[in-house]
Parts: sequence; structure tokens; C-alpha cells
Amino acid sequence: MKSVVPVTSQTKAQDKSSLYELYIKAVVDYLLALLIFIPALPFLVLVFFLIKWSSPGTPIFRQPRVGKNGKPFTIYKFRTMYIDVPKEGHSPTSGSDRRITPLGRLLRKTSIDELPQLINILRGEMSFIGPRPEQKSIVDTCYTEYEKQRFCVKPGLTGLWQISEDRTKPIHHNLQHDFEYINHLSVVMDLSILYRTLRVIVRSNTH
Repeated sequence: MKSVVPVTSQTKAQDKSSLYELYIKAVVDYLLALLIFIPALPFLVLVFFLIKWSSPGTPIFRQPRVGKNGKPFTIYKFRTMYIDVPKEGHSPTSGSDRRITPLGRLLRKTSIDELPQLINILRGEMSFIGPRPEQKSIVDTCYTEYEKQRFCVKPGLTGLWQISEDRTKPIHHNLQHDFEYINHLSVVMDLSILYRTLRVIVRSNTH
């Protein structure tokens, strides 16, 4: 594991969180999610029925994840894998993974499978930008108190880990991305991550 700077006290990052993350960012997250969700609803319904038509099983994938301050919540995604795949386990790192359905490959490549997480943002469980929400089963069995420090902010739809080369590795083996984000939490950091995320999506759709 790479060297990381842990969140060991009520640092400036924590102070920023109390003002920016708790208030400004929370309001922006809610309003932006609402502005996206309402016009996108017909498209989301279409994707829902395409998944239902293309393979057996519920179109929505639900899984317990760990949010801010260790509070568990249910994350929502469009299902991209076959229903006989165990829900607990490592996520696919390649579109050629046999667990993924043909439609699921397209949804993953375009990140459309992540759109139901707008509901998690509207419910205040997630942010657009933050550490990736970890599976509750992994936290319960593998995480130390040291590693649980990454839960001092809301998990995000995207973030430093999600746009890094380490995104194919287990989340808790790459804490440097989460701690870097937490310790430098700001509107500038969020805008930078958002820009880099859009670049990653565009590159993946054109290659």
C-alpha cells in the first residue's frame, strides 16, 4: 500500500467539511441531482425496461454500502451482471468479464449504470464527488479503525480513486486517494475531479 496521510485530528480539512461539505456542497448536490434526475427520468425508465427485456432479474441492483460516519445505506445502480452472480464480491475490472450482460457492457462503458445513484444523492446519502462507497460486508470483515477514517465525508459518485489507475484494485488498498481528497476538500478540488471524470468518460466512449 502506498504512503498516505491519514485524517488523525480535527484538521483544516475537517473545518472545511463543516462549512463547505455540510452546507454548500450538500445544497449544490441536491439541486444538481434534481435538475438532472427530472429531465432524465424518461430515459431512466427506458433503460429500466431494456434491462428487464434483455435478461432475467430485477433491473435495479441494490447493495448495502457504508456512508458518512460509518452509517450504512443501500446503493442503487442499473444491473449490469447476470442474476446468478453473487452480490458480494469484487467488481469486474474489464468489459470482457463473463459476469456482465451484453447490455451491461454498454451501460458500464458509458457510466449509465451509475445514474440511479442520483436517488442516493437526493436522499443525502451520497455526494457527486467523494470517496467510493465501500461494500458493508468488506468493511465489517476487513477494515481497521485506521481505514475507517475515510468515512468522515460522504461517499461520491466519482472521486480521486474512481479516476485513478488504482480503480481496478480493492478500495481499502488505495487509501491515499481518499485521504488526499479529505485533507484538501474544497470547491476547486471538486471542480478538478469533475473535469477529469468527464475526460475519462469521453475517452472511454471514443476508444
